[in-house]
Amino acid sequence: MATGPPPSAAKLYRPNRFVSLPAELDPDTYESSPEKRRAEAERLAIRSRLKRQYQLQLNNPSRPAIIEDPALLRWAYAKSMNVYPTFRPTPRTSFLGAAYGLGPLLFWIFVLKADRDRKEKRIEEGKYKRPFSVF
Repeated sequence: MATGPPPSAAKLYRPNRFVSLPAELDPDTYESSPEKRRAEAERLAIRSRLKRQYQLQLNNPSRPAIIEDPALLRWAYAKSMNVYPTFRPTPRTSFLGAAYGLGPLLFWIFVLKADRDRKEKRIEEGKYKRPFSVF
């Protein structure tokens, strides 16, 4: 008595909380509603119109010296001018700032002080003779 073909890997797959669902198995990618498909088509049409306009400006024989791409301008602004609104001071970032700022300074103070104390102790015991130096 045949029960039929074995279930496919997509039917056997169960999402893991440590690993995200692959795009091939995500129902949102292959079971989209008509509204979602219409919105994707509109976005694709806008992108293609902008791309065609940019290509026409780029290949124009009497084009201006600078062709302004609005997407590139937005990206450059977000990259350079809009840095701090995305930074949130938290206890972790404050601790890391203090550790990276004061940590090396305190480390070298400790190392140089320990070296000076060791030399002075050896000088007092008479085990270390200071070399003559003009500087």
